[in-house]
Amino acid sequence: MTVSKRKFKAEVNQILDLMIHSLYSHKEIFLRELISNASDAIDKARYLALTDTNVNPGGDEWQIELIPDEAAGTLTVRDNGIGLTLDEAAESLGTIAHSGTKEFLKLLESREVKDNPELIGQFGVGFYSAFMVADQVVVVSRRAGAPAEQAVRWKSQADGSYTIEEVTKEGRGTDVILHLKEETKQYLKEWELRNVVKQYSDFIEYPVVMEVTRSKPDPDNEEKQVETTELETLNSRKAIWLKDKSEITEEEYHEFYKHISHDYTAPARTIHYKAEGTTEFSALLYLPKQRPFNIYYQDYKVGPTLYVRRVQIMDHCEAMLPPYLRFVKGVVESADLPLNVSREILQDNKIVNVIKKSITKKVLDTLAEMKKNEPDAYIEFYGEFGRVLKEGVHHDFERKEAIAELLLFETTKTEPGKKISLADYVARMPAEQKEIYYMTGPDRATAESSPYLEVFKEKGVEVILATDDIDDLIISQLGPYQEKEFQSAIKGDLDLGDTQKEEKQKEYGDLLALMQEQLKEQVSAVRVSGRLKDSAVCLVAGEHDLDPQMAKMFRAMGQEVPQGQRSLEVNPGHPLIAKMQELFAADAKSERLKEYVELLYDQALLLEGDRPRDPVAFARSLSKLMAETTEN
Repeated sequence: MTVSKRKFKAEVNQILDLMIHSLYSHKEIFLRELISNASDAIDKARYLALTDTNVNPGGDEWQIELIPDEAAGTLTVRDNGIGLTLDEAAESLGTIAHSGTKEFLKLLESREVKDNPELIGQFGVGFYSAFMVADQVVVVSRRAGAPAEQAVRWKSQADGSYTIEEVTKEGRGTDVILHLKEETKQYLKEWELRNVVKQYSDFIEYPVVMEVTRSKPDPDNEEKQVETTELETLNSRKAIWLKDKSEITEEEYHEFYKHISHDYTAPARTIHYKAEGTTEFSALLYLPKQRPFNIYYQDYKVGPTLYVRRVQIMDHCEAMLPPYLRFVKGVVESADLPLNVSREILQDNKIVNVIKKSITKKVLDTLAEMKKNEPDAYIEFYGEFGRVLKEGVHHDFERKEAIAELLLFETTKTEPGKKISLADYVARMPAEQKEIYYMTGPDRATAESSPYLEVFKEKGVEVILATDDIDDLIISQLGPYQEKEFQSAIKGDLDLGDTQKEEKQKEYGDLLALMQEQLKEQVSAVRVSGRLKDSAVCLVAGEHDLDPQMAKMFRAMGQEVPQGQRSLEVNPGHPLIAKMQELFAADAKSERLKEYVELLYDQALLLEGDRPRDPVAFARSLSKLMAETTEN
């Protein structure tokens, strides 16, 4: 086949340019990425070989080989894994089909990645790190089971294009051949390669091997030295999750975490345990410190890597963890599952359910212990993952009480940025307070300035500030907490012991009836407010309705939101309401009174963050009112 020259997709060019010219430190990370890719290729071939004897007909040992050639100035990373077809090589090496590409490009231009280029693995572009050390990269690959003459050679100098052609290759797998730059020739030295493998790839399950030449005494003449070349394994290979905890250092735990997560920071917590009994398994799990950029993306991969008797079955086993713990990284190994287990079988497998229940409890218990004994570390963790954790209240009814104990909120009595637990809030409640009050809003400043909090401020009642967009849904599903019901500051008929409320309702009853008749298409009731002290009016949702912020979120997602029965609450102590009472007494059919009613309703819409029904008519009425006031 003739050589085909093709251009990289635009985003690949951008990434290559930034990698080559912007990343100055930690260049050795390229080797970790290439070894990791080789390990993944062997995982796939090894799993496929369980059912297809053509994948590894000779039963060869799976391995990754490093081949430094000082004379040619090349370093080859060779594996005998699954290999690539020509189409696969063009697709995987010339294109980045990844939802986070734009985010990665932004990070590449920042100091964050310049100082920590290990982050590249997290974005699935590890192969391109080869161009940090090489001015030309050649990939020769043959798909497992394909004939020798259907191998492929891919070549690029990072000049915006690459060539690809069919060639002949003995044996399956992939050779990545790096033509090293003059200033990176140290990666041809044995000691340098040993150090990099030991630091970053010691826990790779497959042997990372290299030919090593040593001088030894000549067995026929002890005074002479002879050189012998042997294939030597550079990594320890022992699966860290199967070791005893006493044998593992903190540094080893952290390096393995970086290997599986492609995160450049140490984890917030390491959870390593072996379960024994009717179901036996080993688990090594990590709680990250930093939230992955794509954790809210639909294609975010959930679950630990699953091994069965040292064979990797799948890299992300969703059935092992609930979605609200999707930030957990790690490995689970079981000897009780069959090697040919599929994702479909896993969904209803009793063993998997036992493992899922165990590791879910272990993670939640670890978070509870962290919250109790290391509150500062937990607050930092919660700042990154609290919103994800809250989803468990909605998805995991069985454990919602345990999750409730982990939730943190700001309140009207905490310093900005400081959070307390629900238990802390209840402990601070006065004896006469019967309910847990909360206020939803897009942020603290907006929530605190809301008219819905006026009576709480006057009476000194602490209110939880629930500023995540899902908070109203989550809190409404919690049910009572320590026998205290939750009460929204913006929903339901609020009663904070106002003894005059009923009396005012009677005094203004006729005016309120007129307003309700005029606004019957917009509200279900007009009543005296128990929450307003400074503002004239506000709209209040029904006890079980979605709050406005939640309703907007659902509408933005294209979902229909049922129209709740909202009430209009008025403040009888406000001068405007007193003026309307006077107008009503003088002439109940006054046009000005009707106009005031419409203006009040639009004002209520504005106060909850919405817009007037007809902004032009609202502005016209407001201008007219201002002009009349000026004349008077």
